[in-house]
Amino acid sequence: MRHTWLASANRWKGSDVSDRWDAIVVGAGPNGLTAAATMARAGRSVLVLEAGPAIGGGTRTDEAFGAGIRRDICSAVHPTGYSSPAFDDLGVAERIDWLVPEVSVAHAYSADDGLALYRDPHRLADELGRDARSWERMVALGADLAADVLELPGMPKHPLALMRFGPTALAPIEAFVRVAFRDERTRTAFAAIAAHAGRPTTALGSTAPGLLLGMLTEAGWPVAAGGSQAIADALAAIVVEGGGSIETSHTVRDFAELPPADQVFFDVSPRALTGILGDRLPSRYRRALERYEYGGGVCKVDFLLREPIPWTGPTADALGATATFHIAADRAQIRETEAAVAHGRLPDRPWILGGEPTRIDRSRAPDGAHLAWAYCHVPAGSDVDVSGRIVAEIDRCAPGFRDVIVDRIVTTAAGFEAHNPNYIGGDINCGAATLRQLLARPVPSLRPHATPLPGVYLCSSATAPGGGVHGMCGYRAARAALNEGVVSR
Repeated sequence: MRHTWLASANRWKGSDVSDRWDAIVVGAGPNGLTAAATMARAGRSVLVLEAGPAIGGGTRTDEAFGAGIRRDICSAVHPTGYSSPAFDDLGVAERIDWLVPEVSVAHAYSADDGLALYRDPHRLADELGRDARSWERMVALGADLAADVLELPGMPKHPLALMRFGPTALAPIEAFVRVAFRDERTRTAFAAIAAHAGRPTTALGSTAPGLLLGMLTEAGWPVAAGGSQAIADALAAIVVEGGGSIETSHTVRDFAELPPADQVFFDVSPRALTGILGDRLPSRYRRALERYEYGGGVCKVDFLLREPIPWTGPTADALGATATFHIAADRAQIRETEAAVAHGRLPDRPWILGGEPTRIDRSRAPDGAHLAWAYCHVPAGSDVDVSGRIVAEIDRCAPGFRDVIVDRIVTTAAGFEAHNPNYIGGDINCGAATLRQLLARPVPSLRPHATPLPGVYLCSSATAPGGGVHGMCGYRAARAALNEGVVSR
């Protein structure tokens, strides 16, 4: 079947427009597209409606720095996508050129000290020293177990290993690292991985994201060649090949605006869902969605550089061989950052998450140009530009960094919400990773993706298993819909 992008009509078209659809998906982020691809693969007619001018949501890539320079607007590195059961089942990986660096993540403490988490277990053991056995026993549990975690509450393939993961995941970061590791450097490196979720390091359940991402360090933390947009494009191609259509610049404000369909999926925040469905939702469910908790925001800086970041010290080579770096002098810097954000304050000296995609993928920029990005956690809704603090931290660990910056683009927490309404207050995970929302997302239910309205599903990262570009929220919503059958409306 031929399918083309019709720019004038803002439509990916795989079939003639239908009077009635088997499924409509509102939102073309990675979860919405995964739901659509799953339904299309099952032989259902599918229409995807995206409010923005382009598909992709958190996986969009643009050329804001100029033609031929491809910047990931939000999500840039994809450990959960690389090991996603949904992407594996749909054959997404076969359509993406994954570039997997030998170092999953490198942590810089200072210009003279760092730690690299190598994929190779022997090099990793040498790097971790006396903590190597503990890391292997408590963190490096493998991508297969990570897949089980992403499929919960489904039937796990490795139930005994999952029983080991569960109780540990409920612990606060501070308690876990003190028990698990002896070296403060290892404790800090793990705390940074776990703090990706933006929770206070003393919070119950804050260890869980670190264990999930830590399991995947051996499989790898890759980038998609050409930019994260490749993931959205691969999913869209599956939808279109199955006869579906995708329309952009199509905002849905009310349920009554939708064409007739047997099942409808919403890749939106709970706040947006209540606005679209309104009084059609039972009041009890609507109140539960209104109590859904969003997390803090992020302030991100994209850098155009004349040369790569000038890392120094014994870990310089490792920092130049990864797509992901963390910067925190010690665990206290991470603890104080997350505590400040939780109390609505800007951190004075934030810890930093960042990456240099052109270290791994030279196709993203012409010769003589390099890209880097970095962000830190800030209070929800903040419109403060903290790029100066971010640059200062990178320059502390890579002296001379300021001098290689050609241009920068700053996106505040408020700017992220303006870019993507699902990012309430700049929360790029569409929901706080609290203990309650790790166990019940968005509401306590045996059918977390189904709403009380027959045939209507929520499939955004506000549902289990939560944030990350893995498509599992959309996949699980679509599988639930296929198992439950058609309910006409």
